[in-house]
Amino acid sequence: MNRYTLESLKSFTKDVLMAMGSSEESATLAAKVLLSADIRGIDSHGVARLSGYVRLWEAGRINATPILKIIHETPTTAVIDGDGGLGLVVAPYAMQVAMEKAETYGTGWVSVKNSNHYGIAGYHAMLPLEKDMIGMSMTNASPLVAPTFSKSRMLGTNPISVAIPAKTEPAFVADMATTTTANGKLEVLQRKEEDAPNGWIQDKDGKPTQNAYGVKEGGALLPLGGNRVQGSHKGYALSSIVDIFSAVLSGANYGPWVPPFVSFLSPPENPVGEGIGHFLGAMRVDAFRPKEDFLNHMDNWIKTFRSAETVDGEEKVLIPGDPEREMETIRTKNGIPLLSPVENDLKGLAEKFSINFPTHII
Repeated sequence: MNRYTLESLKSFTKDVLMAMGSSEESATLAAKVLLSADIRGIDSHGVARLSGYVRLWEAGRINATPILKIIHETPTTAVIDGDGGLGLVVAPYAMQVAMEKAETYGTGWVSVKNSNHYGIAGYHAMLPLEKDMIGMSMTNASPLVAPTFSKSRMLGTNPISVAIPAKTEPAFVADMATTTTANGKLEVLQRKEEDAPNGWIQDKDGKPTQNAYGVKEGGALLPLGGNRVQGSHKGYALSSIVDIFSAVLSGANYGPWVPPFVSFLSPPENPVGEGIGHFLGAMRVDAFRPKEDFLNHMDNWIKTFRSAETVDGEEKVLIPGDPEREMETIRTKNGIPLLSPVENDLKGLAEKFSINFPTHII
């Protein structure tokens, strides 16, 4: 695999988005959000998705120049209409609104409708860390997931991310799908021509399968847990919470009405809302206890869990966010690797828009 610098891929992504009609400011932000996935090792949600956004724009399902507006508001809450814009731009705007409310009132909560795919949930949850606030981010997504005991695809991978500051220790950053895996990771397996692990997906008849194309062939992703015995009902419940907070609360589409990310599938007829939905929140820790006390105890919490006794001394105990931080260090130094199919997709975009594709560094 060839490797590319973060900045070269950001610049290329920005140029593609501007060719779609985005302003330079919006394109710069969207590129930053998208590449935050690649640099942290979440390849399923980074530049590999860029061609998908372009196809949605070509299909008239992404507005490159949205007018974002608050359509309902209280001192601590708001609902935002994303005007069909890139979720990569809409969600950071929503989080800024949440943070402004938190600065004044202690907490801020924003639900969003009429948006699109917003990249990794973790990027948005981490924004409040800049002000020593706790951040929360979640979004619903294309219905690819079958509830426990069902064959029907009713929910998305519906991720949840929570970012919590510490004093001297790195922040606690949980960023996870409410399924056994994200659909983008299946796409990575397909590009590598590899099978899926047991417990990730079921076929169109509801039977377990390791076929990485199982979802494309009418099957479904499975909720976190994989099956009822191992707790899939809990993953189903978590995904449902995300769907309700993100969409039922905001007026976005929910459940099987969420429009698909792929452009070759049309949005469901008779929608129940507008676009897809997000839910974002920010909390000042001093709304609960003195900030220094909290940060000191977060350091203590993190150090205590890091020192937990390991099984046979084989693996160290990690804090949520550790693997991504480690990958960011590696890729900042060595570059971001691109699988050949992703590289070819991006080169196709370069040709389509007459944009120079960056030179690989390895």
